[in-house]
Amino acid sequence: MKRTSKWISTRGLAFPILAFTLCLSMASTAWGGDGIPKAAWKRALGLPLENPGVTRAAGDIDDGYWQGVPVGGFGAGTFSRSYRGDFARWHIKAGVHKYEPVYANQFAMFQQSEGDAHGTSQALMNGHPSNGELSSWQWDYPVGAGDYYGLFPKAWFDYKWDKFPAHVTLEQFSPVLPNNYRESSYPVAVYRWHAENPTNKTVVVSVLLSWTNMSGWFRTYTRDFKGAPNQGNHNEYVSEKVGDAGTMKGIVFDRNRAGTAPNDWDGQFAIAAMESPGVEVSYQTTYQASGDGKAVWSAFSKDGRLANDGKSWVSDKEKLAGAIALRFTLRPGEKKVVPMVVSWDFSLIQFGEGRKWDRRYTDFYGTSGQNAWKIARDGLLHATEWSDEIDKWQAPYITDESKPLWYRGMLFNELYALTDGGTFWGRQAGSDAKATPTFALLECFDYAYYGTLDVRFYASLPLLKFWPDIDKQVLREFADTVPKEWPEQGLWVWKTQQVGEPITHKRKKIGAVPHDLGVPEGDPFVAVNEPGWQDTNDWKDLNSKFVLMVYRDYVLTGRKDTAFLRETWPAVKAAIEYLRQFDHGGGVPENSGYPDQTYDDWVVRGVSAYSGGLWLAALRAGEETARVVGDTKTTAEYHALFLKGQKTYISQLWNGEYFRYDTSSESKDDIQADQLAGQWYANLTGLGEIVPHTMQVSAAKKIFDVNVMKFGHGEMGAANGMTADGAILTNAEAKEVWVGTTLGYAGLLMQEGMNDEAWKTTRGLYHVIYEDKGYWFRTPEAWDITGNFRAGMYMRPTAIWALEMTSPTAK
Repeated sequence: MKRTSKWISTRGLAFPILAFTLCLSMASTAWGGDGIPKAAWKRALGLPLENPGVTRAAGDIDDGYWQGVPVGGFGAGTFSRSYRGDFARWHIKAGVHKYEPVYANQFAMFQQSEGDAHGTSQALMNGHPSNGELSSWQWDYPVGAGDYYGLFPKAWFDYKWDKFPAHVTLEQFSPVLPNNYRESSYPVAVYRWHAENPTNKTVVVSVLLSWTNMSGWFRTYTRDFKGAPNQGNHNEYVSEKVGDAGTMKGIVFDRNRAGTAPNDWDGQFAIAAMESPGVEVSYQTTYQASGDGKAVWSAFSKDGRLANDGKSWVSDKEKLAGAIALRFTLRPGEKKVVPMVVSWDFSLIQFGEGRKWDRRYTDFYGTSGQNAWKIARDGLLHATEWSDEIDKWQAPYITDESKPLWYRGMLFNELYALTDGGTFWGRQAGSDAKATPTFALLECFDYAYYGTLDVRFYASLPLLKFWPDIDKQVLREFADTVPKEWPEQGLWVWKTQQVGEPITHKRKKIGAVPHDLGVPEGDPFVAVNEPGWQDTNDWKDLNSKFVLMVYRDYVLTGRKDTAFLRETWPAVKAAIEYLRQFDHGGGVPENSGYPDQTYDDWVVRGVSAYSGGLWLAALRAGEETARVVGDTKTTAEYHALFLKGQKTYISQLWNGEYFRYDTSSESKDDIQADQLAGQWYANLTGLGEIVPHTMQVSAAKKIFDVNVMKFGHGEMGAANGMTADGAILTNAEAKEVWVGTTLGYAGLLMQEGMNDEAWKTTRGLYHVIYEDKGYWFRTPEAWDITGNFRAGMYMRPTAIWALEMTSPTAK
């Protein structure tokens, strides 16, 4: 599908050199260290965690709690520096997770007071290389000598060590900005050093940034760098006069390439800083990353300068690294802010079956994979502007004292998955440059499906709120698949396990909304609905959720984009008609006796609270959509079907306190936390009562009393399922807390004016993630009563924005 591109920033790329100069000169009076928001999540640098959570699922990713806020834009590839100071998590290859500290990627600091014979030099990591690399460096920065703060897309390392006379704070971010479809795609990390001299002596401060040449390392689908090639890698020192701003100096990390067309592992990194009056930049172009590191440390530890060594060679097989150092002097009481950047350009994505895609940012920088320096330049010139724009975006939320402080920080920190979750944004290589780029979040790296629809029903709320053009485009892509068929057969794993012999199913049927848009190791966005665990063609929630998300996007963007409704209406209508085949006379599609909805290991049979409620809400959304597009016949038809279905739903499921799980399975009388998901969306979009309001309130209270308060003493969120008397169920998914679905329920509570219950429910999630089990920046899909998890770095927890997107008529 081709459309006129809407992906236009409100600002051009150019940034006046004079403005940069002014920003740098103003640094003497601006001090960012005092401006760390109170809402930011805080932890002492390098502080270990006692009794952290571990995965319960064999083979699932479990890298532990050494994590941090990621850098990198939408679809650009990302990496992160943990709160102990090592760069360890790498999501550069699309859809692939690697976790391995790269020790030569490091910051270090030198400080020397006037009159002292020797300065203090220290690598800023709480620990040291486990493999003996860089043995000449001074490692093991003291644990607790400062604090880490996270408020995505920013993080701060606030260094407070008695051997450093100056107080230095490192501010880190990428320009992820609301309603911005340009800079939000950039592969650049900005590191602004805020330095203050509180002493009565002049202090020399120098900060070092060392980086490894990782070009060529991102070839495989493995989770580490074993076998990563270095042959052909080389580093180049670059110096460029940038108008009145100064001289930009740094190193580009590149490799020899066969031919002019890049492979997806071909690319560059760059590190750079701006030399200007009072700020000196020195460099070491190349040294051996696996050696003792003396080429860097012997010079840096002497006076904070590097040797300005431009020597470069091409690697045979040794790991190469390079470094820059940014040195300045602070008079007593003086403050200064100086930026550094890391940029990268891995322009091409090639998925498992060979199709090639250009990343979104290449629209602005080209597709050669050799523009890291240009990207770095823009990072330096725009550093202050971007920082201010992020602060402006966050301010109304994080300063709202009517809401808990812990929540205000969690609200932004859970957004990390929008960039760091294997996010894809690009268009097929060689395609029309005016075509709208394809966008998709990865469900998680353990379940590596792009755009998983049953999950994005919860997860896409912040995408809609801050980048609505992207969210609508995703739904257009799903709409485009509805009338199509993919006839090839795939193994139905769950059913095969049940019967003991291979059972297959069609990849996608006409009229079925696909579960996903494909997988990284396949041919995503072309071969959709990857066969796997369940036959999702007959799932009872996917089609309803698609209908509801389309109407949601129309309503929550002002009810003006009727073109969007008209374009998607055929798919919406087809999705509703497809589900009607499972209606056996009561007006509600019945579940088919297998896990045929997002709870894909929890059997459902007959009319069910979850799928049935979504269906009723979808009928109302379809009715209203039909009214907007002028289809009066369908408007009346859906209204009549809704009334019929509502009567069946209530008569078969309502027991006087809550809606039963379903009518026929062994869980039929259990309490499902997500039973009101359809009503939640109906409230969100002004569709009215799917069931009478007294029933909504009664069910919501019952869920809180049992699924929240009788599970983990009310400090773990809402269990998916509980018996009526408060016992934990045995089903693998029923006995779990799902972060995203709990947040959807909390959003419903907020809509109903049950604010205390909403905060209590959500506070349990915060407790597990940020206080007890160490799931920060890797929030899982689920945990059980032990707090141990399944499926980390999951997409659904971004549903925390449900608490911000309540009905205008909420009490």
